[in-house]
Amino acid sequence: MDRKEMVLNGRTALGIELGSTRIKAVLIGEDHSPIASGDYEWENQYENNIWTYSLDMVWKGLQESYRRLAEDVEKQYGVALETVGSIGFSAMMHGYMAFDKEGELLVPFRTWRNTMTGEAAEELTGIFRYNIPQRWSIAHLRQAILNKEEHVKDIDFLTTLSGYVHWKLTGEKVLGVGDASGMFPIDTDTKDFYDRMIEQFDELVAGENYPWKLRAILPKVLVAGEEAGKLTEEGAKLLDVSGKLKAGIPVCPPEGDAGTGMAATNSVAVRTGNVSAGTSVFAMIVLEKELSKVYPEIDLVTTPDGSLVGMVHCNNCTSDLNAWVNIFKEFMVTMGMEADMNKLFGALYNKALEGDKDCGGLMSYCYFSGEPVTGFEEGRPLFVRDIDCKFTLANFMRTHLYSSLAALKIGLDILFKEEKVQADEIFGHGGLFKTKGVGQGILAAAMDAPVSVMETAGEGGAWGIAVLAAYMKNKAEGETLSHYLNETVFAGNKGSKMEPVPGDVAGFDAFIKQYKAGFPIEKAAVENMGCMAAGD
Repeated sequence: MDRKEMVLNGRTALGIELGSTRIKAVLIGEDHSPIASGDYEWENQYENNIWTYSLDMVWKGLQESYRRLAEDVEKQYGVALETVGSIGFSAMMHGYMAFDKEGELLVPFRTWRNTMTGEAAEELTGIFRYNIPQRWSIAHLRQAILNKEEHVKDIDFLTTLSGYVHWKLTGEKVLGVGDASGMFPIDTDTKDFYDRMIEQFDELVAGENYPWKLRAILPKVLVAGEEAGKLTEEGAKLLDVSGKLKAGIPVCPPEGDAGTGMAATNSVAVRTGNVSAGTSVFAMIVLEKELSKVYPEIDLVTTPDGSLVGMVHCNNCTSDLNAWVNIFKEFMVTMGMEADMNKLFGALYNKALEGDKDCGGLMSYCYFSGEPVTGFEEGRPLFVRDIDCKFTLANFMRTHLYSSLAALKIGLDILFKEEKVQADEIFGHGGLFKTKGVGQGILAAAMDAPVSVMETAGEGGAWGIAVLAAYMKNKAEGETLSHYLNETVFAGNKGSKMEPVPGDVAGFDAFIKQYKAGFPIEKAAVENMGCMAAGD
């Protein structure tokens, strides 16, 4: 009855996140616990050498995930969902969405997965003296200019996927600072785009005589807690095609999936961090100070409230591991056995714990696509072993678990070993951590730092953006996001914690040494298996 009253009186918050494989909607109550949800699975398309999603797919997925959430509310509580206390929208970060004055998309949405802006990223990194990754919006814009693309002169608004959805539902051209930090570098003193770099970019393209200046086409940057507009009549009908959802609901700043991951794992304070491990993997460490120099392996982004974060983002994580588990499933089915995937994953992951600490002479590269952290523009999944290796199931599984985190470790070693960054605790979330104690322990070994996994981490970014929407509505005057998360949302829930085991740390270090030595093997696979398209 309490939850029914919350729904009827709008004492709730709604979060919707557009991830790379799923759009999820989560409704939370006053205690921030999920009370209803709905989701929709989708896939990116590879069209004309571009990884993309169509706008029709965006809206179909949003509407369907919301419809399923509303159905869940009606089924559980016997009432129609007509209003909520606040809303937030988030999506996969970065990419390129350029619109003209009429609000029409000029070229298909270019997602974070595209590695087509190398020339621009390298040029801008040199000019700004600040690492500009290939997937950032500004790298895409500069590359379009270098490619003499006709549409650039017509740009009126440049944004991310979360910024686009928010704009269409509220009429506001704004972006949360975390997602904005994947468009263009953020000055953490002003919590806004760097003025100096904006001027440098305008000077760089002055000869093109475009009718726009960079700042004019970028969204306004907001921090967590600020109101970012209200759901319009048109927006309410666009989200809820049944017409029951009322307009006027306050909406928080739209965020990227990295920011919602930080909120969902209570890792927005300095010296905390989180690792999201699924199809891709990224680590976010909240920094005490700027890094001593520019590293192409380290992105500098921000928390939803504007603190500096060192981010290591890798395109590949569990896809190859999952493919091998499916081979074992196929074997079981062939032998007439029932294949329960949860049991199969659990059994194989736990078997890995019996393996040699350095994997016993086995090696794999999980590169379904290019991996910028290790310098690969394309990838080929590859397994290789020494002739006198210890070829056991335990070592085989341990190798693929190590490989899933190997590129991430290479990037993090720069932060921890070269920059001496301190992290008191790391929170893990995502599919790699579903089997208790396995992925968590291996990540602790990779980072040589304690790793915690919370029960709420499984709720993911949709829950994280719902929490940010609740913070905007419910925070006390002057209350920081970190304080709100600690005292109101998590309230002592620290999750299960695993300390790094010295033998595992040494074993992973030995594995990484051999992993780096084997790069020429992976390079040869890329060069000689040319029948495969990059990313396939």
